[in-house]
Amino acid sequence: MKKLLFLVAFVVTTVCYGQTRQPRTYVLIHGAWSGGWDYAKVDSILTAEGDRVFRPTLTGVGERAHLSNARVNLTTYITDVINVIRFENLHNVILVGHSFGGMVISGVAEQIPERIRQLIYLDAMVPNDGESAKAVCGELWEAMMKQNIRDSVMAYPFGTPKPTPPHDIPQPLKTFTEPLRISNSQAKKIPAAFVLMTRNGKSDADKDKMGVARARARNWKVYTLEGGHYAMREQPGNLVKKFEEVMRESPKPN
Repeated sequence: MKKLLFLVAFVVTTVCYGQTRQPRTYVLIHGAWSGGWDYAKVDSILTAEGDRVFRPTLTGVGERAHLSNARVNLTTYITDVINVIRFENLHNVILVGHSFGGMVISGVAEQIPERIRQLIYLDAMVPNDGESAKAVCGELWEAMMKQNIRDSVMAYPFGTPKPTPPHDIPQPLKTFTEPLRISNSQAKKIPAAFVLMTRNGKSDADKDKMGVARARARNWKVYTLEGGHYAMREQPGNLVKKFEEVMRESPKPN
């Protein structure tokens, strides 16, 4: 009888252990004017689940505002992230880019596709070869962005940021105007998904042109999440659940 109970307990433990997923490695890239601080709540949830999380702040914004200068460009941002992945010796990375961060993760995947397991574009820009963020914005650049250029930076265009940190701050202009070259065939093999933020089941037409329409043209799986553009700030728990949904359907790494 004791042997039978032991066997049953062993089988149950083995099954439960088998159902527990392996820890994942996330690198979370923020959008324009922001910083790694934007993902703090998401980081806490994922870390509590046993995942490794890196949320680098790009040069010249957030706590790295003191490094802002006119020479900082999109290449700088891509290098910021590549160096985190290389120096932390990360593999099978789930690379998430929010909004403008879609430009950055596209450039990272172009250079180190062998390190990336999954790309997740969170309400993000999806660039074509030779496009800058300015080009992806299209008409929106003239209508909303251009008027916020101040010398070598672009001020936050969506109202007045909070008076105390953490908050959005001006971002180096060349990060928006430098074009991105996309030609690595290996990067195109990385599984990619798009998370579209909706209001009452609908999304903004300008945003669609910059992101989800391009994702659908590439036959990426599109997931929807009801809520505002900054899901990591407003509903981190639901965003983590959406990441989990994406990864359940993602191809397993070799």
